[in-house]
Amino acid sequence: MRSYKLLFRTREFTPLFLSSALQVAASTVGGLALGTSVYEATGSPLLSALSMFGPSLAQVVGATTLLSAADRLPPRATMTGLAVSFAASTAVLALPGLPLWAVFVVIAAQGLVASLGGGVRWGLLNEILHKAGQPRAGQPRGDDPQDDHPQDGDLEDGDLEGSYLLGRSVFNMMHGLTQIAGYATGGALVAFLSPAVTLLVAAVLYAGAALCTALGLTRRAPRAAGRPSVAETRRTNARLWSSAPRRRLYLGLWVPNGLVVGCESLFVAYAPDRAGLLFACAALGMLAGDVTVGRLLPPRVRDRLATPLLLLLATPYLLFALQPPAPVAAACATLASIGFGASLVQQQRLLTLTPPELTGHALGLHSAGMLTLQGLSAALAGTLAQLTSPGTAMTVMAGASVVVTLGLWAAGRDERAGLSSPPRTC
Repeated sequence: MRSYKLLFRTREFTPLFLSSALQVAASTVGGLALGTSVYEATGSPLLSALSMFGPSLAQVVGATTLLSAADRLPPRATMTGLAVSFAASTAVLALPGLPLWAVFVVIAAQGLVASLGGGVRWGLLNEILHKAGQPRAGQPRGDDPQDDHPQDGDLEDGDLEGSYLLGRSVFNMMHGLTQIAGYATGGALVAFLSPAVTLLVAAVLYAGAALCTALGLTRRAPRAAGRPSVAETRRTNARLWSSAPRRRLYLGLWVPNGLVVGCESLFVAYAPDRAGLLFACAALGMLAGDVTVGRLLPPRVRDRLATPLLLLLATPYLLFALQPPAPVAAACATLASIGFGASLVQQQRLLTLTPPELTGHALGLHSAGMLTLQGLSAALAGTLAQLTSPGTAMTVMAGASVVVTLGLWAAGRDERAGLSSPPRTC
């Protein structure tokens, strides 16, 4: 099994990791500040949930129009520009007296821009870890004479082959740790300063992420030739969606996960004074799941755990029907979030079913679809909470996640006999 130390010996891995950490910190701190501000102003669980997770709804627009750019634009310039745009728009959200409609216009624009970011980031990560020291098929190693693409120090060719799952688990663990720190810090900043000041802190963090990518990443040629376009995005989406195994993987990556995030979107409404604790505990559980799946479990065991982990992701939230007190709710959130480790198994499977030149687009479609379903689920959960109660709405969302997981498992039974030798073609 590859080691974490080997990952960080790859020079581009570290700046990509740091940039992502700063962006997660910014979104965590800023999201909590915005959700709290909207809830204080409106008293609406729906609007509070949408302010935190609503930008994800715009991802579906980007997934159908922008994703072809994920493999057709230079990664460094694209990631730097995206981080700068988030820094500027988050600073706008901190403006005093900004109307509620303007807040949602800004966060919708953020979601549209973010739909491209997942494909660029995860496509680059896959390229770094799977193809260290190897030229891309049919393409030069760089886009100018100063491109220092072979940057892996004393690593030999192939040392990092097959390490995407381990690398992605490191990013997920960072995501969990940063969320724990971010929600704690964001909660303190909101309590002792103000939501507006906290949003400015988030804007500074986004600017730091832009600096990391601009200075730390090298120039790389796009993975695919041609210009990005809406037509090309739709053609590639149709190509990826044409395979039944990939369709089931995408649905498994999007729907059960999204429904459970709908539960999380109600933490502020369920326990306004303990929301930071609930978010931090959920992040802690996600960290534990990623360490276990990405580093501790042998592949033979890990590959059979996607469905059990998805069930674990949802079932603890069924207890919210009993309106548990905050300590019990925190324990449920921690246990449930271990199940997010299922996505590592599913993503590894997706890569085996996807041609190399489409990895950025395929991973971007996963990211955009997942975040879109999270936004839709937040809206649905908020609506249910308005009509019933936050605890009841969380129970309904969790039950739906269990049903979808079992349905996808049943639909894939005929396919599982041939999983040992999946095709790589579309």
